[in-house]
Amino acid sequence: MRILIAEDEPVSRRLLEVMLQKWNFEVDIATNGAEAWKILQGEDAPRIAILDWMMPEMDGLQVCQKIRELRAEPYTYVILLTARGLKEDVVEGIEAGADDYLSKPFDSGELKARLRSGIRILELQESLIASRDALRFQATHDNLTGLWNRGATLDALRRELSRADRQGAPVAVIMADLDHFKQINDTFGHLVGDEVLREAASRLGSGVRLYDWVGRYGGEEFMVILPECEVADAVKQAERLRAAISSKPFESSGGLIPVTLSLGVAGGLNTNIEDTTTWVRAADEALYRAKEKGRNRVEQAMELHACVAA
Repeated sequence: MRILIAEDEPVSRRLLEVMLQKWNFEVDIATNGAEAWKILQGEDAPRIAILDWMMPEMDGLQVCQKIRELRAEPYTYVILLTARGLKEDVVEGIEAGADDYLSKPFDSGELKARLRSGIRILELQESLIASRDALRFQATHDNLTGLWNRGATLDALRRELSRADRQGAPVAVIMADLDHFKQINDTFGHLVGDEVLREAASRLGSGVRLYDWVGRYGGEEFMVILPECEVADAVKQAERLRAAISSKPFESSGGLIPVTLSLGVAGGLNTNIEDTTTWVRAADEALYRAKEKGRNRVEQAMELHACVAA
């Protein structure tokens, strides 16, 4: 683990550096508060900072306050180092954002114990963040495919329509459905069907731009949201996605399975921010036409502009 030492007094600074290196910590050095603050703002900044209270340019309390104002993750554990030992000083340091307090001259064993305590707290925080992120992922993603789930996808569509309305930009929605998927389940079983869904999700996700959205709308149906995309370009994108699915059979535990995809495209300029239903319905109706016309094809909702554009 990396530790920042911010200490303007050379002897104390060197003593700390030797101790920490002996305990197998990586050490960053700052000779004043401004240097310390710059290091702590960098990428992959040290997780623990030992800050001298009295430093030129910016003192330890000011650095503490700036760290806490950021409310950044991961957390920075701060030990304030000072010759001031009155209770009022301790309170002032803790209120400024310090996690611990060590008076000069300090004992090496005490410093080591306080560092261990800080490391335990950081490890606990990492565990809590991981659990929070896992719960957040579960709440917004489909368990089988890893794509955005229906609720999260519709929320994304609402946000993109709102943004498109503010910026006067186009947006497009694609509804896509795997053809004859029930037949795959009936022939090979649901476990193989799940494999097909996962592979379809992977191919769809790989075939869009970084800022596009791909979600599992339900069953074997997927939604793709294309911000800042004209309807003609959205149709081309839908064709590419169709080809990505049908170009080669899916490998599965049941053998090679040919799979095709039908898609409906709706696009235009948004004038009704909250009306996601209009967009989904238009793309869905185009999808049904693709099914009726033989599947494995793309159909466009030509009427969408009349529905949402003045």
